[in-house]
Amino acid sequence: MISMFLLQTVASAALGKAFAGIGAAIAALAAAIGIGKIGQATMESIARQPESAGNLRSSMIVAAGMVEGAALFAIIVCLLAVVIK
Repeated sequence: MISMFLLQTVASAALGKAFAGIGAAIAALAAAIGIGKIGQATMESIARQPESAGNLRSSMIVAAGMVEGAALFAIIVCLLAVVIK
């Protein structure tokens, strides 16, 4: 009986760590896709109106920083799930 309980506990802990790793990978992938789309939209806008390149570039950097910050928080939460469990 006790061995069955220990086996279930170890299996659920390993499964939780695996899903935390998958969650961190998904967060990093989503951030990469988001920043790529921001860059794509900015380059298309600069191609249409080259005189507004400075304003668009600074807005792109701010938006990319916000996406990167959200991804960092998601990755930290996933890694904390591994450490705390």
